[in-house]
Amino acid sequence: MSNLENLRKQAKLYVRWHRAGYHPVAAQIRATLPRFEHLTDRQVLEGSFKLSDAQELVAREHGFESWPALRTGVHVTTVNNTSTPPATVLGAVEAQLFVADLDVACEFYVAKLGFALAFTYGEPAFYGQVRRDEVGLNLRHVDEPVFVGDIRERDHLLSASINLGSSAETRQLYLEYEAAGVEFHQTLRKEPWGARTFIVRDPDGNLVLFAGPATDAS
Repeated sequence: MSNLENLRKQAKLYVRWHRAGYHPVAAQIRATLPRFEHLTDRQVLEGSFKLSDAQELVAREHGFESWPALRTGVHVTTVNNTSTPPATVLGAVEAQLFVADLDVACEFYVAKLGFALAFTYGEPAFYGQVRRDEVGLNLRHVDEPVFVGDIRERDHLLSASINLGSSAETRQLYLEYEAAGVEFHQTLRKEPWGARTFIVRDPDGNLVLFAGPATDAS
């Protein structure tokens, strides 16, 4: 799948989130598109937000002034490697989780959470990665606790946050994990800022948040 096709899908996802009243996307819109910056989150979500607006949002997030400029930039960097490259664009971010037993951690994420083992490194292995769809989680073996006492549980300190595209997907994944006997730090609930979330606790106490819109667009 081309990079441009992925960007088109991202724009459509922003439209779905806007229609679903997902507050985090309102903040992205206000911060990225100047014509929305004077509005409140509620005004952004209650107003018009077309696919062309979402495409402009994606373009600006990738260092371009408009969607046509992004399309040209993507084409240039893909087809003509000798032309001047566009502004530097950051890629995907990957969380790093600290674990006491790499084998146990990998087994949990693969068997319980539906990830696939991408790789392990070292003899014996001390580093590895698990992936599910576009999400990568890096697992790093440590011999000593990273957090002092119960501060992680007490302050709900997240090790990773993973977005889903819809409320239905969030609920479906929650039920999948519930059936697998996964331990939850927080069960599925609707947040006041327009999201539906739940938090999984892995064998090392890492807290992984899963979040999607509270309602789906009609």
